[in-house]
Amino acid sequence: MLGYRTRRHLIAATLVAVLTGGAALAVRAQSATPDYAAILAAPDRSEADRAADKRRDPLPLLQFAAPRPGMTVLDMGAGGGYSTELMARAVAPNGKVFGQYPPDGYPKGIEAFQARLKTPAMSDAAADVRPFDDPIAPDMPKLDLITFLFYYHDTTYMKVDRAAMDQKMFAGLKPGGILVLADHAAKDGADISSGKSLHRIDEAIVRKELEAAGFKLVATGDFWRVPGDTRDFSSQRPPSPVDSFVLKYQRPK
Repeated sequence: MLGYRTRRHLIAATLVAVLTGGAALAVRAQSATPDYAAILAAPDRSEADRAADKRRDPLPLLQFAAPRPGMTVLDMGAGGGYSTELMARAVAPNGKVFGQYPPDGYPKGIEAFQARLKTPAMSDAAADVRPFDDPIAPDMPKLDLITFLFYYHDTTYMKVDRAAMDQKMFAGLKPGGILVLADHAAKDGADISSGKSLHRIDEAIVRKELEAAGFKLVATGDFWRVPGDTRDFSSQRPPSPVDSFVLKYQRPK
């Protein structure tokens, strides 16, 4: 018969093994890469989102940003929530996605996001109705990933303190956390005013501003590049495909 001390040691060793094994399983679950093509093919996605896929080509973006189960994500400039939902599907189970949009944003976009929140795919998502330059709520957990898709140029003509915005995003990420930003490319050296006139922005401006906040560039994506784009027409009413850059930045560990 085992003595009391021996039994106690065995119980303690078993608990350690169980807890360690559980932690290892959690780490493996978060590190597993989802099948992004299957996410896009999910039968419960709306017809409107499927139609938007043809224009937005989201698969390479998902592969580049690499959202995974268990992650906490902030989707800046969420609008109607198209990209927010894709992130929510990718981080399930046990993940969380916040879709940011300012309280004075386009009303139809806010209404569309609120309607989307009622769908099962958004069960792990929440609205983050806050200004661009103060997007991190006091109770928001530290973030693994921030996505900022085709909206940075809009902040150039809005009442937004972009330096404060970039600093808040940097502070909201975990050390090692990732920011993925995509936008429509203006001509090299184009003035910041092209944000309002052409709904584009010079990539160099974005890089300079993000790096001033402390972000470190770790990768670029060329999957939405259009070499033949003259970059002299509005991205909102293009006569031809629009050249877009994609940047991956990290908060240094």
